Order: sequence, then structure tokens, then C-alpha cells
Amino acid sequence: MDGFALSVPERGRTPVIVEVPHAGTEIPDSLRDEILAQPDALLRDADLFVDRLYQGAPRLGATLLAARTSRYVVDLNRSADDIDLDAGHEFLAPARPQPRGVVWRVTADGRPLLKHPLDRPALEQRLRDYHAPYHTSLAQQLLRTRNEFGFALLLAAHSMPSAVRRAGRDVERRADIVPGSLGRSSAHPAVIDLVDRHFRAAGLSVRHDEPYRGGYTTAHYGRPQHGQHAIQIELNRALYMDEATCRQKPGDFERLQQVLETLVVSLGKLSQRDLT
Repeated sequence: MDGFALSVPERGRTPVIVEVPHAGTEIPDSLRDEILAQPDALLRDADLFVDRLYQGAPRLGATLLAARTSRYVVDLNRSADDIDLDAGHEFLAPARPQPRGVVWRVTADGRPLLKHPLDRPALEQRLRDYHAPYHTSLAQQLLRTRNEFGFALLLAAHSMPSAVRRAGRDVERRADIVPGSLGRSSAHPAVIDLVDRHFRAAGLSVRHDEPYRGGYTTAHYGRPQHGQHAIQIELNRALYMDEATCRQKPGDFERLQQVLETLVVSLGKLSQRDLT
């Protein structure tokens, strides 16, 4: 019932951990009657194919943790207490009137997701079955990595719509890559600068922290002063997929996959000395 896959290299481990919280599209049978998920929205609101883009990470020495369950079940990049007041979760605090907390009330395009407000047992069941196991596993891998190498490098892997939309139309194309490090506070500068140089050398445009500074994972686990470095990387979906059909772009997909694999290798070569 965990809803994620963990791949740990058998040999040649590096201090890199790649986590992919939003690529999953599965909705458990037990929850289908609670969620009004249309197939097109389900795919568009997922970070589709990001787990496949990084699927070679374990072969390169990095640990890979990837969600299988849809973020419509629970958003793994939000805190367990990020509760949507208007969804009926008044019993937990802090609660804020927002449509997409740890359990989404509406899709990204505003369509209803919950057939009815979740009562306390239903919400806590989702958190217990999906949120807690994922983050327990991630925390365990971070601890294991720090114990082995003295530090850990967490790459939070995401994707984003290619353009900003207003009034139903695209008005501005986003950068190819958006690294989020909470204003360069969640990782050592050597990590952030390596990521920047790597993507620019590949001919891609880079814009730090805009519009995504990093989510719960980056903020919660990014503790560079304690040897735990976290950076979120948002990929522009137009680089590798057709956003209208939700299909991979042959050739483009493989080229980006290679760029990401070489990034994982480069991060894995950083030493504790580089980060002090």
C-alpha cells in the first residue's frame, strides 16, 4: 500500500538520492469512489515521465525513490499538516483556505476532485498509508547516506507546464530548467552552481527559484549545515513531451534523459571537501 518504488544501487553507491514525488498516476481501488479524477486532468497534473527520465540513476550509483500513486491521493511534496480548511478538515491545524493542500480539493485547472469533504479518519488514513511511508523511506535513505559518506545530496525531481497561462492562453514560456533552493539556502553553493553550469553547458535556459523555490521536501530536508543538501529541479515539459497529447517526444526525451544522467554522475563526484 506504500505507493512508491525504491531502487538502491547494489554497488558503486554515491551520495545522491533522486526523489520523484509527482510522477505517479495510480489511484487505489479503495479510493476511486472518493476522487473525481478525469483521465486528462490526472495526466496533466502529474509530473509525467519524470521517473523514466531518471530511471538510470541507480545504474549510476544514485538511490531512486519514485511515487506510483497520484498526487490526487496525497501530495507528497506538502507537509502532512498542510490542510485545506475548505475541504472540511477543520479538525487539524494549521489550516488555510487553499484548494491544494496535502489532499487536493480541485485540479490545477479548477475542476472538483473530492466527491465530499474528507472526515478525520479518511484523511488520516491517506496520510498513514501513503504520505508517512514515503517520507519514512526518504528519511531512512538520507540517514544511511550521511552515515556512509558524511553528507547526502537530495535531488527533488519535478516537471512544470511549459508556459504561464492567463485567461486560458499561454502568455510567457518558462525557462527550460528551474532549480529551486529557497534562495540558495537548502544546499551548499557548490551544488547549486554545479547544477547551473551543467544545464547551461547543455544549451538550456536556467532561472533559479522562479516560479518554484522548492517545496516541502526541499525545505524539510535541506540542511546543508548538517551535511544534508537538497535542490528541486523543475523541467519544462515541452523539452521532452507533447503537452496536448501527453506523449513523449522521440529523440528529445532521450536527449534530456542523457543530460540528467550526466548531472547525476557529476553530483555523485562531489566530495565532503567540496561542500565545506
